[in-house]
Amino acid sequence: MNNPIQFYKSQIKFYQTQLDAFKSKLLVFSLARIIVYLVGVMGIYIYFHEISIAVVIAIVATATFLFLLSKHNDSKKQRDLVKTLLDINEEEIQIASGKFHHRFNGLKYQDPNHFYSLDIDLFGRGSFFQFINRTAITEGTNKLADVLKANDTQYIKKRQKTIWRQEYTAKGYLINEETPKHIIVNWLKNYKPFLPKLMKWLPYIFSALSLAVITLAILKIVPIAYMVYWLLIGIAIIGVYFSKVTNLALYATQVKDTFRQYALLLKQIETEEFSSELLKEKQQAIILKGEKSSAIFTKFSKSLDALDNRNNMFFILLGNGFFLWDIMQSYKIEQWILEYGKTVDNWFEVVSFFDAYNSLGNYAFNHPEFVFPEINTAKAVINAKNLGHPLLDKNKRVDSDLNIENEQFFIVTGANMAGKSTFLRTVSLHIVMANVGLPVCAESSSYSPVKLITSMRTTDSLTDDSSYFFSELTRLKFIVDAIKEEPYFIVLDEILKGTNSTDKAIGSRKFVEKLVAGNATGIIATHDLSLCEIEKELDDVKNYYFDADIVNDELYFDYKLKKGICQNMNASFLLKKMEII
Repeated sequence: MNNPIQFYKSQIKFYQTQLDAFKSKLLVFSLARIIVYLVGVMGIYIYFHEISIAVVIAIVATATFLFLLSKHNDSKKQRDLVKTLLDINEEEIQIASGKFHHRFNGLKYQDPNHFYSLDIDLFGRGSFFQFINRTAITEGTNKLADVLKANDTQYIKKRQKTIWRQEYTAKGYLINEETPKHIIVNWLKNYKPFLPKLMKWLPYIFSALSLAVITLAILKIVPIAYMVYWLLIGIAIIGVYFSKVTNLALYATQVKDTFRQYALLLKQIETEEFSSELLKEKQQAIILKGEKSSAIFTKFSKSLDALDNRNNMFFILLGNGFFLWDIMQSYKIEQWILEYGKTVDNWFEVVSFFDAYNSLGNYAFNHPEFVFPEINTAKAVINAKNLGHPLLDKNKRVDSDLNIENEQFFIVTGANMAGKSTFLRTVSLHIVMANVGLPVCAESSSYSPVKLITSMRTTDSLTDDSSYFFSELTRLKFIVDAIKEEPYFIVLDEILKGTNSTDKAIGSRKFVEKLVAGNATGIIATHDLSLCEIEKELDDVKNYYFDADIVNDELYFDYKLKKGICQNMNASFLLKKMEII
């Protein structure tokens, strides 16, 4: 069994050493550039009157300076990646210690009309999503939320083989998400080219002629003025398309970093060896006509970078005037968009998919003591030994065995704070985690896949002008309608709280009887002991309870699920203990 904490500590030590090395390397490149610059300036000054030598010095100095600048930028990118990997490992240790409430909590994904997302602490502060989420890009975060809310029981075994790669997450963190992906996709799909086909070869012919004119001018075969005239002709050609190129360059500036980083993510997906059929299918989806998507993205990224160089004064005048630089790069970009623009959305989706499933792989790695449920079609829906809540401290958590068969319904009673609601969320999370392919917090688990539906946190709505009781009824109607279509595992917590005790008892009994008559499977937690009478009448209903004991004027809980009906309630005791009555 792996030790995640030891692994993260070793990674921190490794990346800290690498980071120190890159800092030294960057300092060397910076000093070297300064030296080259000073030597070049001095050489040009000394040989100012010998133009041929001065030109050679300028060319060599410029080439060396640009080479060193390129190496510096490459090292800086590697340093940033290493720094991100260092931060990731440090944060994993922090999260393992329970410090994760500062992270994005995903509350916006909570939906009161969803099957279970409101009830089981799936989203919000201290939620399962906040604990598990390691996504690096917005679309990946959205995808992870969708996966957790999917309520999908298909392909569970395929999803259980998800792997985790820190470097993928780190590269994702380095993406500049200045422009949302849906805006990029919309721009590419609706882009209208403005350059005619002759621009495919015109810039190259013009560039060759420019080199000829410059050479002839330097050799004094033609007057220097010819070179100036030719420069003005190039600028005039550029001027025809200047406004449209400028508009294209604006988009290029906004998306070039995105495509550069996505190319790195796609390359990592392409080069990975997966055992999971699901991941293999997604890997194949990014290969187009035998050409790897990372190469396609890299090609586009380089064209975007090249066009972005127009912001440099050298390219504005000399690059455009002699080589029609803007037109050359714009034509490449337009042709790329025409060929691949409508496919980009699929590639973005695959990157988002791996970003989301990377979080699942990370969770499995962090919890080697958890188990993947044995998927079967046996009579037992859940047969788990020592089942616990995955977010509770394992040193304090109390686990319970659970064996609930298909079409059985458990009525769980218990004192306040004895553990009923936590147990309901534990069972619910077992179902959600098992369905998405995660290991569950149990010593062992045999699971027959089923969809989940809950009613635990009904709220009233001022916006809809609906009372709490009406909201409860609406939720229960939703459940009744849902189980008519297909089987669900139903989890209920103290239903019909919005009415008086007599109505509540009668209504709750009739509702449970209706669910059992409809061959439903599930659990209801209640304080109403009269509901337990149903066990005597219906074989599919079983009573369980959580107990509380008062010893020496103190309240004690063992948080263990037991067979039978709770006899000890504690509301009056707590009211007196807190001097409320």
